[in-house]
Amino acid sequence: MANSCSLKFDLSKKEALKNCLEAQGFSFKQAEHTLWRAQNKEITVTLYKSGKVLVQGKNADEFIARFINPSFQPQDKPKSNVSQNSPYSSWIGTDESGKGDYFGPLVIAGVLAESKNLEKLSKLGIQDSKKLSDPLIRKIAPEIKNNAVFSIVTINPAKYNELYKKIGNLNNLLAWGHARSIENILKKKPCNNALSDKFGNESLIKNALLKNGKNINLEQRTKAEDDIAVAAASIIARDEFVRRMQKMSDEYGIKFSKGASEEVIKQAKLFVSKYGAEKLSSVAKMHFKTTEKVIKITFPE
Repeated sequence: MANSCSLKFDLSKKEALKNCLEAQGFSFKQAEHTLWRAQNKEITVTLYKSGKVLVQGKNADEFIARFINPSFQPQDKPKSNVSQNSPYSSWIGTDESGKGDYFGPLVIAGVLAESKNLEKLSKLGIQDSKKLSDPLIRKIAPEIKNNAVFSIVTINPAKYNELYKKIGNLNNLLAWGHARSIENILKKKPCNNALSDKFGNESLIKNALLKNGKNINLEQRTKAEDDIAVAAASIIARDEFVRRMQKMSDEYGIKFSKGASEEVIKQAKLFVSKYGAEKLSSVAKMHFKTTEKVIKITFPE
């Protein structure tokens, strides 16, 4: 396939194209004689002020055929591919973000789906947050909040480490967060049903529920993100997690990455060198094996 293609582009569609590329995870920067240049790992798209668009990278011709052909009408949101079918007239979906990330909080969110807001939610392009880019999540999350009763439970690293030490098990900690999110919604509006992704025994969440939620019909199942309420919860949880990560990065002057990669270890090592090992618990989940690696590298015997 061609590695470089160019053609004339209708500049009246430039914002729609930009929104579409943002939704695909492209990053943007300025370059001389251009309106913008967008890049991901495989493709670079350059839109010139003259109206010419240049696409470079793997399968550039296929990319043009899909996104920049004359009949293409770019959309800034994908079509929702999650299920709206449920045996219930209303139900709470819960999901979390930050569970596998060394830096940052654990965020658990809940969203109430009901007959009166299903149609609105279905038009927002809701799907599992892992399939969406951060820029698109930032666009969809506020619209979910405007159209549904929701709850966000944020456990910042210092509190997370305190709770983990007290509870001693990640699944129990997750259950506590999911239960709080369900309870928060029930305080705003009654509901008899709740659904979450399966991460442990169903009794964990049930045992963590308080009086408002003790009689709720709770279901946990694998791939629950296929449900519109759970997918919506995953989006607002991820949005909050990303915002908190950015705030933390700004506060400490270190660009904290997601996950638990070698890059994360480098960032943790930098943090310890600047602020001390005793401060690490304010930005990181200390029970991760990453902590041991950071301490070993920073303070070799």
